[in-house]
Amino acid sequence: MSVLKIGQKAPDFKLIGTDLEPIKLGDYKGKNLILHFFPLAFTSVCTAQMCMSRDAESDYSKLNAEVLGVSVDSPFVLDKFGKENNLNFKLGSDFNRTVSNNYGVLFEDDFAGMTHFSKRSAFVIDNKGVVQYAEVTDGKSLPNFEKISETLSAI
Repeated sequence: MSVLKIGQKAPDFKLIGTDLEPIKLGDYKGKNLILHFFPLAFTSVCTAQMCMSRDAESDYSKLNAEVLGVSVDSPFVLDKFGKENNLNFKLGSDFNRTVSNNYGVLFEDDFAGMTHFSKRSAFVIDNKGVVQYAEVTDGKSLPNFEKISETLSAI
């Protein structure tokens, strides 16, 4: 599946939260959502991505936005990762890779003997469920947090 484009309706999703409760796109109705996909918890760039999101949370809140971090890690790994990094937003497990596939960010090529994890990417979904920003990085680079904030400010 190809990566979502700006102006497309965001596909609904159901992830498993660290509390083992479902997280759905509809939970964010009336809010803007920054959906951050990251490959694997506890890796250096993924940790930086999530910590930068944590540090920007108060700015996002002023823009009626919430952050949701998504990876293929289990909810138990994500719970530990979130606690160790004092993350102030939800993390969702896409253990079955459905959401990563629906958003076009499932990495299927061989990378150091591993396949089928989420590409590092960011989506801004407005309060009507429409994609306003979409970025998939090369995996080594962080998403453009400045562009994410600019997009939110323009909504």
